[in-house]
Amino acid sequence: MLFKVIEWENNAVKIIDQTKLPNEFKYIYLKDVDSLWTAIKKLKVRGAPALGVAAAFGVVLGVLKIKAKNHKDFMRQLDKIISKLKSARPTAVNLFWALERMREKAIETEFEPLSIKKKILLKQANKILEEDKQVCRKIGENGQAFIKSGDRIMTICNAGALATSEYGTALAVIYVAKDKRKKVKVYACETRPLLQGARLTTWELMKNKVDVTLICDNMAATVIKQGMVDKIITGADRIALNGDTANKIGTYDLAVLAKYHKIPFYVAAPVSSFDFSIKTGNQIPIEERDKFEIIRSFGKYIAPKNCKAYNPVFDVTPNELITAIITEKGVVRLPFSKNIAKLK
Repeated sequence: MLFKVIEWENNAVKIIDQTKLPNEFKYIYLKDVDSLWTAIKKLKVRGAPALGVAAAFGVVLGVLKIKAKNHKDFMRQLDKIISKLKSARPTAVNLFWALERMREKAIETEFEPLSIKKKILLKQANKILEEDKQVCRKIGENGQAFIKSGDRIMTICNAGALATSEYGTALAVIYVAKDKRKKVKVYACETRPLLQGARLTTWELMKNKVDVTLICDNMAATVIKQGMVDKIITGADRIALNGDTANKIGTYDLAVLAKYHKIPFYVAAPVSSFDFSIKTGNQIPIEERDKFEIIRSFGKYIAPKNCKAYNPVFDVTPNELITAIITEKGVVRLPFSKNIAKLK
C-alpha cells in the first residue's frame, strides 16, 4: 500500500482524515480519548477493522493519563475509557472485540506497576494493528479461489485499505489478484449518503493502479443486467451466527440483484466481524445517523432544511443471498450456522 491508515506515533494516534479525501490527503494526530471518539463519530476513521485498531489505541490514549493507586482503581478508570469508546458507533462489532481484548490484557497486569501496565497495553494495541495487516492479506489470498483474470467485480462503500490497517477486506481480494497479475475491473457504487465508494474506493484503487469505474448506486441493476458484472464482493461490519450480514446501506440491494441475475455474492470479513453472541441479523443494532447527511451535501442543502429524512447507515443481508464468506481462516460456505460455529 502507498499509505498508512492508522499508527501510533509520538504518544498519539496518527490517522488519515478520510473526510478530506479525495481532495486533500491529510494526516491528523489524536492525543486524547475525546478527540479519537469524535474522529470515529465523524468518520475521520472508519471501516470495521480500522475501528477495532482505533479503539485499541484509544484505550492507550486514556491509560496514559491514568494515575491509579492500585489495580482496582486502574480497572475502574479503564472501564470508563472503554465505555466512552463503545458509545462512538454501535454496529461494527470489531470495535467492541478490540476493546474486550484490551480489557482482558489489562486484567492480566494486576501485579505490574502502573508504568508497566501502560507499556503492556500499548504493545497489545500494536499487536492488534499488526494482526489486522496479516488478517487482511490472508482474506485476499483465500479469496483467490473465486477470482480469475478478466473478472468484472462490483463493490459498495469502502472495504479497502482505508477501512483496515492495510489491504482491506473486499478489496484485499482485488489487490492480491493484482499482485498475482490477474486482470480485474471494478465497478464501485458511489454509496450514498456520504459517498465512501466515490470518494474513497475509487481514490485508493486508482492510487494502486486498479481499473475502476464509478457508478451511481441506482445504476447497479442496469449495469448487472447488461452483463457487465461477473460477481459482487462486499465487506461486513457484523455477521450473525446464521450468516446474516450487516454492511453499508445498499449492500442488501446488491445481494438481491445478484440472486435475481444469478451471479455470486461474496462477503469478505475477518473473524473479528463475527458476533458469536447473536443468532440472526435481527439482533444486529443498526446505526441511524443525522438527517443532515442526506439533506446536505458538501456544505450545501440539496433538500429543504425542514425536510424529514430517514438515515440508517447499514442494512442486513439475509444469509440465503450470500454465496460464501471469505475470512482469514478460510471460506465459510453453507450451511452457515454450522460452519460459522467452527470459527470460534
